[in-house]
Amino acid sequence: MLSGAALIKDQVRRLPDAPGVYRMYGEDGEALYVGKARSLKKRVSQYAQGRFHTQRIALMVSLTRSMEFTHTKTETDALLLEINLIKQLKPRFNVLLRDDKSFPEIVIRREHPAAQLKKHRGAHSIKGDYFGPFASAGAVNRTLNTLQKAFLLRSCSDNVYETRTRPCLLHQIRRCSAPCVGLISLEDYQGLVGEAEAFLTGKSRAVMARMGAEMQAASDDLEFERAARLRDRIRALSSVAQETQVNPQTVDEADVFALVAEGGSACVQVFFFRAGQNWGNRAYFPRVDRTDTDAEIMAAFLGQFYEDRPIPRLILVSATPADDELLREAFSMKARRKVEIARPSRGEKRELVDHAHANAREALGRKMAESSAQARLLAGVAEAFGLESQPERIEVYDNSHIMGTNAVGGMVVAGPEGFHKNQYRKFNIRNSELTPGDDYGMMKEVLLRRFSRLAKEEEAGDNPPRPDLVLVDGGAGQLDAALEVMADLGVDDIAVVGVAKGPDRDAGLERFFLPGKAPFMLEPKSPVLYYLQRLRDEAHRFAIGAHRTRRAGEMRRNPLDEIDGVGPGRKKALLHAFGSARGVSRASVDDLEKVEGVSGPLAQRIHDHFRQGA
Repeated sequence: MLSGAALIKDQVRRLPDAPGVYRMYGEDGEALYVGKARSLKKRVSQYAQGRFHTQRIALMVSLTRSMEFTHTKTETDALLLEINLIKQLKPRFNVLLRDDKSFPEIVIRREHPAAQLKKHRGAHSIKGDYFGPFASAGAVNRTLNTLQKAFLLRSCSDNVYETRTRPCLLHQIRRCSAPCVGLISLEDYQGLVGEAEAFLTGKSRAVMARMGAEMQAASDDLEFERAARLRDRIRALSSVAQETQVNPQTVDEADVFALVAEGGSACVQVFFFRAGQNWGNRAYFPRVDRTDTDAEIMAAFLGQFYEDRPIPRLILVSATPADDELLREAFSMKARRKVEIARPSRGEKRELVDHAHANAREALGRKMAESSAQARLLAGVAEAFGLESQPERIEVYDNSHIMGTNAVGGMVVAGPEGFHKNQYRKFNIRNSELTPGDDYGMMKEVLLRRFSRLAKEEEAGDNPPRPDLVLVDGGAGQLDAALEVMADLGVDDIAVVGVAKGPDRDAGLERFFLPGKAPFMLEPKSPVLYYLQRLRDEAHRFAIGAHRTRRAGEMRRNPLDEIDGVGPGRKKALLHAFGSARGVSRASVDDLEKVEGVSGPLAQRIHDHFRQGA
């Protein structure tokens, strides 16, 4: 079979002189590279000539075992498809944005007469007005708290709103105007919603000036309590302006990208400006090669960054991306309006880019120092557990439950880049035959589900993430349970270590269990011991959090959910009629029949449900 340059040369003969996307694959279907071309024939033929600018490209070609091609109408379409495929396939030789989770936003939800103010993440599936993105959940939570203080908008769900009979605690602490019980008319409430929208769209000074005039008028009319409430709302809005360190005067809406690349590592610092305010920043560390230019990194990063995110009208960059005209055309097509990509050379815009660049340089310096320390720790782990090389992926498992109820298993993942939180997994324990509190049985179920999936994906020819080291919370019993499962699944070539807490659960006295070896302890105050403690504690924290979430869900479950024929609409009608599930349980069949949508047989079924076993 042909491979490498010979394979590519054979493929070139059948390629058209037209735009499209090409993919290179290695052994076992591993994605090596995704690229776009104005002419597939001309671009791919360059790889077949055997003359390469870098050893990296030569290695990529030598590893190629198959190729796939997709023709497109235009080069812009090819660019959009390339971006999508890179995020989907995560090829080994492409510049890769590794953190692609969505940003939180604020939405004023318009599906109800009394609009709801809430945090949102993901697709814009809710009818309403969206404001963002914010760089972190902390930033959006602080802004939400401020907006509640300043505009007194409700944050409760529609179900809670409909069943209120008196104001909630948020009204008592002056964070809600209580439209649910009529303490403010819907018309006046809409006025507050309008003020919040005006503030979030950059009209903060006008809103605060209007509030100031109202406060002065209330004071002149001797309405001192109302004047004090307006004063508190103005203070809340002022705090937002004080918290944002950089508020430009000439930039209303823009994203700022600054790149620093050194020694095969790179940092892209992103600042978000909306409504003339800085809504936070975040540092990214894309996977790059030392031969990638700043223009190539910036182009690849921008394409992947906006693959599934809203695109602003203005994008400011520290390095002009490669094919910037093509990228601008693709973004304008996606946004359905003109998008500008600019590298400013003077003025306030240049100051914003320089500020982001300084942040990027500092972040990359910290990251490189942390990576060096992390590499030393992983080398120490390999030495402590007798591994052939330092582990690139460590999976840590722990269980959490209370007397066997709401049992949850947790898996956390760590490696040279630290914790990979987007790869954490929780496992709700499903085996009803387990004895409550059977930790060994729970660990078996968790590992069986994790590694049976791994085995199936590998058998199908996929390339799933495979751990180099598995840590299980527990001693010899937990280790034996893990080894039994992994031997049955044929993945017993993965190193497994049990981590048992010391006497009285004292940190620093942990014992480690390896197959065929006596339990041992590491040197007290050893950096490797501290690192392993961090891994175990993170798994414990994650498992407990998953358990608490599951337990809270069980506690919030409404008895009406268990009745066949009672869906969301009838449930809402019943709660509105009787105030609560307890009120429904006390109702007679005749009273239940009076509720809209509840027939005679259903009323009888609801009545009987609450009296089973009585």
